Amino acid sequence: MKKDNIEELFNELQEKVDYAEPTSGHQQRFLEKLNESKGVATLAPKKKNPWMLFLSVAASIAILLSVGIFQLNTANSIDNQVAQISPEASKTQFYFANLIEQQINELNSEKSPETEKIINDTMAQLKKLQLNYTTMEQDLVNGGNSKLILSAMITNFQTRIDLLNEVMVQIENIKSIKKSNNENYTI
Repeated sequence: MKKDNIEELFNELQEKVDYAEPTSGHQQRFLEKLNESKGVATLAPKKKNPWMLFLSVAASIAILLSVGIFQLNTANSIDNQVAQISPEASKTQFYFANLIEQQINELNSEKSPETEKIINDTMAQLKKLQLNYTTMEQDLVNGGNSKLILSAMITNFQTRIDLLNEVMVQIENIKSIKKSNNENYTI
């Protein structure tokens, strides 16, 4: 019986319910009237200043640039600190770095579909060895055992050179096998 009464009530009220949306700014006007009746002063809404947006973007760019410059100076300062701790290490680093760079250029010149995988794997190993070297540099600057760290740094360079030499031998073997296979299949 209660269910019937509720349905009748809804049927009667259905024609009287207003479905229209309030006009634009209705909520703001309502809040202003409510605040006036309570004696509360309202603050004017903040106007967006286009200069503030421009200044905030400019400040963000300035911060990013200063962080980037700081990072570059830190990298250079580590090299300078290593040179101060051991001038011989700096000279050795320069020599080995040039030698490794030459071998990497030679390795990249040998890139072909047959050697691409071995070259990519070698480059990944060289990146790992470079990260280890950077860690050793930082340890040296932080005051670790100088002789031991310098020895490990030289070993790191030698390992990279040995790796590059070994890969070059493997590439030469691949080229000779390919050449012999091509000679066997001549028409």
